[in-house]
Amino acid sequence: MMIEKHISALLYRYQCVTVPGFGAFLTETQPAQLNNDTYTFYPPKKLLSFNANLKNNDGLLANHIALQEKISYEQAVAAISKAVEVWFDKLQNKETLEFKSLGDVSYNFEGNIVFTPNTTVNYLAEAFGLSMVKSPAVKREELKAIAEEIEEIAPVVFTPERKRSYSYLKYAAIFAVISSVGGTAFKIYRDNEIARQTLLVEQSVQEKVHNKIQEATFFIENPMPAVTLSLKEENSKMPYHVVAGAYSSQANAQKALNQLTAKGFKARKLDKTKGLYPVAYGSYATYAEAHESMKKIQRTENSDAWLLVKEL
Repeated sequence: MMIEKHISALLYRYQCVTVPGFGAFLTETQPAQLNNDTYTFYPPKKLLSFNANLKNNDGLLANHIALQEKISYEQAVAAISKAVEVWFDKLQNKETLEFKSLGDVSYNFEGNIVFTPNTTVNYLAEAFGLSMVKSPAVKREELKAIAEEIEEIAPVVFTPERKRSYSYLKYAAIFAVISSVGGTAFKIYRDNEIARQTLLVEQSVQEKVHNKIQEATFFIENPMPAVTLSLKEENSKMPYHVVAGAYSSQANAQKALNQLTAKGFKARKLDKTKGLYPVAYGSYATYAEAHESMKKIQRTENSDAWLLVKEL
């Protein structure tokens, strides 16, 4: 059984997928980025990592395998356990585990697990079909600032007989004013031209990205089966159930339900699944709430409580 393909399928929907006894694969969303050196735009994506300290069974992977492979939950747990044993044997023999669409796992010199993710796979569903976009560099003509040195001119005493000889200074001052105004106008024109070219390039890049989105075709290997929504709104919003046990007879399931209700739990008997009637301590709208409740129940009530994902 290819456990890694089920892990990969769940990573499109969840941020954490735990392999009991082995570790957890985690994802973190990274926003779109721009490489200023290569003028390349990169779409948003999910960065994949691995934590060898998260090994507890939260029921997510086992329940998914049970539904996909059409086997019982206990058989799915056993299949995961067997696969983990094989993985550790290979690691002890200094072999590298190559998980398709996930990455490589190996031991370093200190005996710790090292994970090298497969960066070609993007688990962010909103970014399916998007690829990097490279834009030509915008060439800007650098205007060289011309600094003129101002020299102090000694006061000139005009005498009647020499007054006309300095009349050219008036025309020189007028020419200097006209040149300054003309230079300012030219700089404004160049700045407007550069801004216009920059806007055209940005519009071109935006149009390429938009076309990529329109042309994108989305495929998911082994998609999740279609789920029929219940007419009862309150049930459709609580697909996560912390299960106390599953019984072959309705009488035993009802007895367990009565016991849990007497203890103050909002217990419920779920529909028959694979020949058994699951009885849950409670149902929850989000995975986080259900997981937290399951951990509390495992500490205080029932260490064998497990999580069932089932939309009613």
